[in-house]
Amino acid sequence: MIGAIAIGVAGGIIAGLMGVGGGVLFVPGLVIFVGLTQTQAEATSLLAIVPVAIVGAYSHDRHGNVRRREAVLAGAFALTGVAVGVVLANALSAQALRLAFAVLLVAVALQLVRDVLRQQSPSAQVDGGKPGARPDSPGHS
Repeated sequence: MIGAIAIGVAGGIIAGLMGVGGGVLFVPGLVIFVGLTQTQAEATSLLAIVPVAIVGAYSHDRHGNVRRREAVLAGAFALTGVAVGVVLANALSAQALRLAFAVLLVAVALQLVRDVLRQQSPSAQVDGGKPGARPDSPGHS
């Protein structure tokens, strides 16, 4: 029970801060600290993330950060994708799922590091040469 609570708090903070939905913490946390199988953790994470996504989207919307058109399109097409993913998750072994999840996390981490390093290079400075300017900030072309 304590593990699930800690995972929920940490996942909520990460979801609000980085928009990753908390699943990157929920799934491994549920496997490691709660003892769920990979498939159970993935399914439990999907249900647990519903209220997190609602509150996070509402809070970000109040700050003007939500792009509704893109959210509706991504969400609509994700409905088909999640149905296919559930079938695959139940057809694959737990070991294959854990490996695929780990590969996904590493690939995303490498991409993020590459993007940060690229933005820090002198030739990549934007917005009048201000280092650290966010590409999603207002006025960015």
